[in-house]
This record gives sequence, structure tokens and C-alpha cells, in this order.
Amino acid sequence: MTQPVVKVRDLRKVYGGKNEKSYEALKGINFDVEPGEFVGIMGASGSGKSTLLNLLATLDQPTSGSIEINGRSISNLSGKETADFRAKEIGFIFQDFNLLENMTNAQNMALPLSLQGKSAKVSQPAVRQVAHELGIEALLDAYPTQISGGQKQRVAAARALVTNPELILGDEPTGALDSNSARELLEMLHEINQERHVPILMVTHDPFSASYCQRILFIKDGQIGQELSGNGDDRSTFYQRILDELGTFEQ
Repeated sequence: MTQPVVKVRDLRKVYGGKNEKSYEALKGINFDVEPGEFVGIMGASGSGKSTLLNLLATLDQPTSGSIEINGRSISNLSGKETADFRAKEIGFIFQDFNLLENMTNAQNMALPLSLQGKSAKVSQPAVRQVAHELGIEALLDAYPTQISGGQKQRVAAARALVTNPELILGDEPTGALDSNSARELLEMLHEINQERHVPILMVTHDPFSASYCQRILFIKDGQIGQELSGNGDDRSTFYQRILDELGTFEQ
């Protein structure tokens, strides 16, 4: 029996100090992500989905509860262990790309390897390989200011993949894209998920984006209120089911 890549148990996050009004952003979250699974997280603004993503990304610490990634607890890592874990095990795709404009696209893609101290002899073939895989070899010598939003997000996806991460986290990755670029990115993420068998956990507010996932977790007021599985549906059917679920969930 395979072990979950992500195992979250009774995860709670409270903001506010002793002399401040406290706010409980997460109220006992429980879920697993299986190997090769594509999972969406949906919820209204303030529901806790971004807090959850930050905890999974080791960008914040939980108040209580546990997170395991590949059987390793990530809640009590030292500063260096956290940085190493983040660099090697997790790939990030952000809404606003987070590309450095004074670096070429190839240099942006190589950045996670450079931060691990990898030499150009190691990083350059890795960058070329992932650029070939995502069809962006022609963009390597250009700068982010010279390419479109959809191309920037492909470069950002290549940067997330270059370390062969165990998990990809997407934070509204289609949010800054037009509909055609968004569709292209989602098709690409679907292919990456299928071909590399790497699990993807994607926060999105967009039902169309969510329809590319295999399973959706709906968060409301810091708790997972409902869960929806694609169950082998075609995309249009799953899209309609997501819309229906959102209609009842948000009431």
C-alpha cells in the first residue's frame, strides 16, 4: 500500500499574540494527497486556503497539528533544514510569476539549483531538459520583460520542475493570465502530473481551473467543509459539478 505524499492531521493556525485579538485561520484540517494526484483547494477570500498553502510550503509554522511530506514531519525543521527541504522537495508556481527581470529566463529557471550550490555543468543540462519538455527552448536567452504572461508562467513552471520536486504547489497560477494562456498552462500542468507522476496541490478560485484537478477540497471558515472527486468524469461534467457544489457550499 502506497503512503500519501502529503499527510495533514488536525492542522490549526491561530494569529495574534497574548495582548492581541486572536484569529483562528485553520480549525483542524485533515487530508491526504496520494502519489500522482492533482488536488484543488477552493474557498472564498479569507477561508484559510492561502494560510494552508503557506504552511505546506514551510513559509509559516502551524499553531498545532502535523504536516508530513513523504513521511517526514516538516513542522519542526531547523532554519537550514527548512530551506533545504523547500529548495529540493517543493516546486512553487505563483500567480505573479516571481521572475527576476534582470536575469534571463534560463537563469531564472536555474535559480533553485544555484541556491543549492549546483554548478553550471549540472544546472544547464537540467534547464535545457525541462525547457524542451515544456516547449520553451526558444525563450531561454530572452528576459522576462520580453515575453508574454503565458510564456512567463511556463518559465515559472520550468523553474518549479527543474529540481524534480516531490510536490508542486500552485497559488492561483492562472490568476494573471488571459483565458487562452490559462488553458495552455492547465493543459501543461495536467501533462506534467500525468507524465512525471508528480502530485500537484493548487489553490484556485476558478471553477474552470479546478476542473483539471482530480479532487477538490472546499475550505470554509478554516475547515474543509466538502470534498468533490472527479470520479472519471469528463472535464465539462466535472466543471458543472464544481459549479453546483460551489452554489450549495457558499450559501
